[in-house]
Amino acid sequence: MEQFYFEFPSLERKEEALEYINEFHEYNSKIHGVGGLDRYNENNYLEWLVKIEDELKEEQPEGIVPGKTYFLIRESDNKIIGMINIRLRLNEFLRTRGGHIGYSIRPTERGNGYNKINLYLGLKVLQEYGVEEAILTADLDNPASWKTMEALGGKRVEEFIDESSKKESVKYVIPVDEALENNRNIYEKMICQNKEKTL
Repeated sequence: MEQFYFEFPSLERKEEALEYINEFHEYNSKIHGVGGLDRYNENNYLEWLVKIEDELKEEQPEGIVPGKTYFLIRESDNKIIGMINIRLRLNEFLRTRGGHIGYSIRPTERGNGYNKINLYLGLKVLQEYGVEEAILTADLDNPASWKTMEALGGKRVEEFIDESSKKESVKYVIPVDEALENNRNIYEKMICQNKEKTL
């Protein structure tokens, strides 16, 4: 059985991280949950590392919330399989239209259920910070994303038109403790505990 863990981005993963983003461009796929990495390149990757480390701070500029960005690493081949951006606190906009978590799986690794372990690990982080209900949103025409939410106990609470994309979107709420308890037997054996790297 494959095992996975979260790893905080580092300079050592630079080439792999940029390759991850390039794969989305190659497959003409939307990019979500990468903490803005898609706006950086090999010349300013270090600036991105500084940015996501700054986001760990409790005190943030107005309109910004503290958060964590991770690579989802597959232990067997030490490969970046996915990414996740976890907002530890929500402002009014994120509470209604963004949510606690944005995530992605690289196009060539989709269809294997990996985003469920990605979300499960993300919920564990939110639990550590005392978040009781996780809010997530997705485009209505992206069933792979919202079916992942449903698999972890998410309940659809709203459908709306996203103001920026003008697309139909859906909002889900996941009771964090309940979701983790109900799925513990499935996903805990897929977590490589001794390799987990968090900040």
